[in-house]
Amino acid sequence: MIRSMTGYARHEEEFAGELLTWEARSVNHRFLELSFRLPEALRGEEAALKARVQQRLGRGKVDLNLRMVRAADTAPALELNAPLVLRLHALANQIGKLTGQQQGVSVRELLRWPGVVEERSDPPAGLAAAAQAGLDRLLTALVDAREREGKRLASVLTSRCDAIDTLTAGIAARMPALRTGQLERLRERVARLGVDADEGRLEQELALLASRIDVAEELDRLQAHVAEIRDILAREEPVGRRLDFLIQELNREANTLGSKSADTEVTRAAVELKVLIEQMREQVQNVE
Repeated sequence: MIRSMTGYARHEEEFAGELLTWEARSVNHRFLELSFRLPEALRGEEAALKARVQQRLGRGKVDLNLRMVRAADTAPALELNAPLVLRLHALANQIGKLTGQQQGVSVRELLRWPGVVEERSDPPAGLAAAAQAGLDRLLTALVDAREREGKRLASVLTSRCDAIDTLTAGIAARMPALRTGQLERLRERVARLGVDADEGRLEQELALLASRIDVAEELDRLQAHVAEIRDILAREEPVGRRLDFLIQELNREANTLGSKSADTEVTRAAVELKVLIEQMREQVQNVE
């Protein structure tokens, strides 16, 4: 089963009061190119996370984004800055002595002072493991999405293979009549000249003409390449580069077939072949 390099996946789960949301977007690329956007608390885990992705994906430009926000029903973890409270209290007493007003400072006033109460910034224990587990689930969803798109691509490529088989079979069926017609036209030209042609020489000219218009080898190679593509589409491995090579070979044979054509119908079929091959090339660019 082939995979597309195009896909999107999202995974969300709660951990220790934090909502971890992974997103992945993948497009076609010659190699595997990864780009991470991570919370500050997980920047040091990028290498480990990248290694997990490399185990699951072969090609594609993949953007991965992890957002971490406090869950809606979770109260923030607050900490008291005790040294600051003591310092403020001492300063309040010092001011009271200097002014002769021993009113002190109230708890409410202390709580309003910037920095007295702080939200805990330390990441919760086990955050890295939770991020890795979430990434694994995200990758499973992304691979599934790429496989679904791969099925669609395989269907398109198979239909184009069917069309190429039909065209090559039609050309092969026309070749005997085409060779016979060439022989008749050659004999007609000789007859119009009003000379007696050497039969041996005539046969040589016919053989030379037949070799120039013979496309049997090109048709055989086209059919062989199409059979190889069908086989590749059933493999459980990245096959994009191999398919790309075979598309180039198909195009080469179609060009040769067109250059040898001595018949409008064969020429028309050669053009249609190139159209089909170009359509396949566009689809293959997205195959992993």
